[in-house]
Parts: sequence; C-alpha cells; structure tokens
Amino acid sequence: MAPPLPVLYSFRRCPYAIRARLVLAAAGLEPGVDLELREVHLGRKPPELLEASSAATVPALVLPADAGADPQGSDRVLPDSLAVMAWALERHDPGDLRRTEAAARERARIAALIEENDGAFKHHLDRFKYAHRHPGDDGEQHRRDALAILRGWSASLETGGWLVGGRPSLADVALLPFVRQFRLADPEGFDRQEDLAPLQDWLQRFLQGAELAAVMAGPWAPRRPWRSQQWIYHLALAEEWQEAKARGVYERSTRGRSLQEVGFIHASGSHQVEATYGRFYADAPEVLLLTIDPRRLGAPLRWEPAPESGECFPHIHGPLPLEAVLAAEPFPPPPAGAPC
Repeated sequence: MAPPLPVLYSFRRCPYAIRARLVLAAAGLEPGVDLELREVHLGRKPPELLEASSAATVPALVLPADAGADPQGSDRVLPDSLAVMAWALERHDPGDLRRTEAAARERARIAALIEENDGAFKHHLDRFKYAHRHPGDDGEQHRRDALAILRGWSASLETGGWLVGGRPSLADVALLPFVRQFRLADPEGFDRQEDLAPLQDWLQRFLQGAELAAVMAGPWAPRRPWRSQQWIYHLALAEEWQEAKARGVYERSTRGRSLQEVGFIHASGSHQVEATYGRFYADAPEVLLLTIDPRRLGAPLRWEPAPESGECFPHIHGPLPLEAVLAAEPFPPPPAGAPC
C-alpha cells in the first residue's frame, strides 16, 4: 500500500493559503500526486483540522508519520504559510526564491518585506477591508497607512520590476496575495494612485500570469469544501428544507418518503453523496446537500446495510434537529467557471 500523502488544509481566497499554494506549485508539487488538498470552509472547520492543529487556521500541512516526517512516529503539523513555504522550498527551489546563492543583504531584504507585510500592512489591511469588524478604528486612516507602505514597496521595485533583485523572489510571492486583496477592496481607488504605477504593473503581471491562475482553480482550489469523514450528509429537496426551517425540525427520510413512513432518515458518508444523488435526485429541480454533525443529533445514528447492495449507510433514527445541520448548499455545486 502506498504511504499516506501530506495533507494540505487550504481555503481558496485566503491570502496566506494562496501564497502557500503558489510556493508548493513552484516547488513542483501536485495535488493528488504529492499531497492531498482539503479545501475547508472557515465557518465550519472539519474535525480533522481541529484535531491536527491547535490554531486551526489555513494553510496547515500535516506530514504523516508513515512518510518519515517524525522519527518518534507522530504526524508533524506545519501550522502556517511561512512554515509550509519553507518546507516546500527545502525540497525543491528551482527558481531560487529564497536567494540561497545571493548576498546576505538580499535574504535580509526578503525577510524584512515579509515581516512588514505580515505585521503592519496586514494590520492596516484588515481594518480597512473589514472596517465593520473594527468599529472603534478609523478605516480610512488605515487605508492611508496601508497606502504609505504600498508606496514604499512601489518605489523600491528594482530592475525588471521585482522587489529584490532582477528576478522573482519569495518576497514577491509572499506579498502578492495581500496586495491583490487590498486592490479587491477598492479597485478604482487603487488604480487611481499614480505613484503606485510600478506596483500596479507588478500586480498586473501576476494577475495576468499562469501561476496565480493555476492555484486559484482546481485542483489547487476546488470550488466545494472537502467532506469530512466525521460528518454525514443528506440530500434534500430545497422546498422541503425550507418547510423544515419554518417548522423547526426536518422529518423527510428521502425523496418522496417521510421519516414516519420509513422509520429513519437516509444519509450518506462523505464518499457516497454522488452515487446517492445520481440514483435518487438527478432529475430533481432544486437539491441541497445538508452537512450534518452527528454529535448534535438527538436520535440514534446507525450505519446499516442497504437491502439491494449490502453497502452500509448512516441512518438517523429520529427527527433531524436544525442545529445539527452545519450547511445547506446547492448540489451539485456550481461549475468551475461560476463566480465565487
């Protein structure tokens, strides 16, 4: 049996996760080949992430003990983007993003830029972009403070339009997602800043390039969250789910049958959803996938064999309380070309 792959917990739009994916890709690693990528929803983090990392933030890379990550026989967790990027580049750094062959001052400059980005710039960015989360702060002042840092970066761009030396470095990759996020908060305002012209060109080179596009699409950034094996899933007609929300409890067993008729609510494991949809719901007009936390159920949950195949499915022997449903999302998910 093949050894387990490292597991990367990621979130498509998180700037820290974006830069980690950029560096992993630059190091030649591929999802499904060199690592398992698990896209998570930050509002309902899977139990596996919570168990692996006390911080429970993304990105987090779990290096399995079976792969020789830890001589003591335990999984090793890289809990943040800097650790993930360092691990990837230690394995393979074909573009010399770390500047291992350059003068020490270039490496010091890379470190200083990343520290300024992760510290002062991120502080101002959050309070400008998410001003509603910081009601006591002056969002416009934080925008001005962030712009002052951006002007410094813009003025320091060197020959070829890179932050350190005449070619890309880890500083360019590490800062890119945050500059991109600042622009997304106010594209017209960012583009109007004439003194940011060099940095605007720097950003556009990334926005129009293949590297960023690759890690913002599958397989590096799947549109739907990874399904935890510790949760169970139920396909519901959208109309019946809306009725359940109005009543305060869900009591449909499967399509066309109630809990009272069957005696339990049909559900699926993480690996069984597509087959269940294809067999029972493919021609239904509006279908939702309910993500259910078994720990919140009030009724017994039993894995029982289906009469036709003998395959075991999770059955909820009683009503489904609304508080056990972590999410109700359209199924199938939107196609890859749909907006976020």
